Amino acid sequence: MFIKKAGKRVVYLDHIATTPIAQEVIDAMLPYFREHFGNPTSLHSFGQVAKKAINEAREKLANLIKANSPEEIIFTSGGIEANNLAIKGIAEAYEKRGKHIVTTEIEHHSILHPLKSLERKGWEVTYLKPDSHGLIDSQQLSEAIRHDTVLVSIGHSNREIGTIQNIKELVMAAKEKNPKVIFHTDACPTLGHYPVDLREWGVDAASFTAHLMYGPKGVGALWTRKGVKVRPLIEGGTQERGVRAGTENVPGIVGFGAACELALRELPERMERFTRYRDRLRAGLEEKLDMIEFTGHPTQRLPHHLSLIVHLIEGEAMLLRLDLMGIETASGSACVSLALKQSHVLFAVGVPKEVANGSIVFSFGRDNTDEDVDYVIEEFPKTVKLLRELSPFNPQNWEQYVKGKK
Repeated sequence: MFIKKAGKRVVYLDHIATTPIAQEVIDAMLPYFREHFGNPTSLHSFGQVAKKAINEAREKLANLIKANSPEEIIFTSGGIEANNLAIKGIAEAYEKRGKHIVTTEIEHHSILHPLKSLERKGWEVTYLKPDSHGLIDSQQLSEAIRHDTVLVSIGHSNREIGTIQNIKELVMAAKEKNPKVIFHTDACPTLGHYPVDLREWGVDAASFTAHLMYGPKGVGALWTRKGVKVRPLIEGGTQERGVRAGTENVPGIVGFGAACELALRELPERMERFTRYRDRLRAGLEEKLDMIEFTGHPTQRLPHHLSLIVHLIEGEAMLLRLDLMGIETASGSACVSLALKQSHVLFAVGVPKEVANGSIVFSFGRDNTDEDVDYVIEEFPKTVKLLRELSPFNPQNWEQYVKGKK
């Protein structure tokens, strides 16, 4: 996206935080604000039109994620609710089997915080440590599974470092050790940018959100394999198979379905183009900058995601300076970037606290162009040079850091 705002160029490269709603999605949603405004639980024609629209959206999402049946999908208010429903809802539904859960140190806070709540209620959680690229070892997972393990939750891809897990291999390792274990994956950053094949992955539950894939904010979904029990977090209605009470967000769900339809049509082209942008930006920054360190797996990563650490710079100053230059990007996850705390993801993959604040994430979208990449390659090094001249950090810190990693 190469636009002008208040007389300056603006290049939006924070699609891992949110995406602009596609025009095709807006067009699909508009009739359901006024013309087709019925409550889906109503028996009259207005309600039935709304109910049909929800069912059609459910089918579109099921097609994109290769679910066995649309009825396996529960619509939620977003990915965070879907993750909470997966963790608390599944764990509590199976607590008679045991009270042990396995996850990783690099999950989103919408996984980690519900797990902390369960720990306060007497649950035991094992947190697996990733390697330096953010990958979880299947043998390590197998060793963590016990006879009383109820749930495993490992994200398919990581928002901060872009790494994609070998999810099929991890599921096989978990199921071989304990066939009854329920395996959940947070696939919110993945959908719309990388193929999702639930049949191939072998997971039992997966979380998704619309606003990271050119759909509206305020709508997400939890998919659960037929037969997997989920205890409701929100009660008081029969909507969504009785698992998630409340009048459905019909326009939002319709928009989610439209975004899925769009992704199914565009995904191969998106992946090819985003990968090209990502690799060209990496090559350009490597050529023009020293004392940088790319994070996450170099190739087994989201196509639209590039993350790195710029040494000898304070990250907040870097982001603010880039904003002045019209380059909109992020440092870590959008849900924690305002906390000004060290990223738990970077800490888990071995990035020391004293350099982690120099992290930056570029994430591309369907409106970006080659011109955008050229602009960043030209302007970003200038920002780094300026801030390093003002920085109190000593270049010897970089030399010591490199020696320490060897």
